[in-house]
Amino acid sequence: VSKSKSFLILQSTTSTRDSGLYDYILPKFKNEHNIEVRVIAVGTGQAIKNSMRCDGDLLIVHHKESEEKFVEEGFGLYRKEFMYNDFVLVGPSYDPAKIGSSKSIVDSLNLIRQNRLKFVSRGDESGTYKKEIKLWNLSGFNPNPRIDSWYYSVGQGMGGSLNIAVNKNAYILSDRSTWVSFNNKKDHKILVENEPNLYNIYGVIPINPNKCPDTKKDAANKFITWLSSSKTKDLISSFKVKGQQLFYTIN
Repeated sequence: VSKSKSFLILQSTTSTRDSGLYDYILPKFKNEHNIEVRVIAVGTGQAIKNSMRCDGDLLIVHHKESEEKFVEEGFGLYRKEFMYNDFVLVGPSYDPAKIGSSKSIVDSLNLIRQNRLKFVSRGDESGTYKKEIKLWNLSGFNPNPRIDSWYYSVGQGMGGSLNIAVNKNAYILSDRSTWVSFNNKKDHKILVENEPNLYNIYGVIPINPNKCPDTKKDAANKFITWLSSSKTKDLISSFKVKGQQLFYTIN
């Protein structure tokens, strides 16, 4: 393998990188296959746009509808689900909306809206933002930051958005991995979790060489086969931050 061919470009959502998962698993792939994986971590929407421009060999994101559309339009060869984690609703521990007793994310969002309590939204093209809007829509509401003064659309990544939410004593939807590894929690805590509407599934997609002739199809397929192996699934399951398992594999 010539040096120039021995790497893959992975367009990825940020949560998998920011949690430390890639630093944990990718060196093992390199040791086994002598192929380096270079990660470009951006929001899901941006990762898909980058992949449509052929800026990559593989895509790992977490918004099923967008992923299926990407494959249907011929940009990806197929989509394989390989792991999941979940979203959590985080807020001040004194919980002004009194949602602590509610196990339902939809009911909780309704309480926040009815009481016009501060809510911070990433307001970007990320999978987390798409999920948040879907959850608001399930509650029968479409937030508009220009009209709803309690709803802050901040256009930031997850860490930056969490900082704003903590400083404003606001509620926020976060992926669990970023929240667990986040250090500026102050008196914020998880208020809603472990609810089916909050599951967060990650898919991996090889980019189609018919659209992007320079894509490294064979190396990409090697990586997906490796990612799907029971050995790698055990590796993903063993990854912990602050004693907590962050990702669960799909059989």
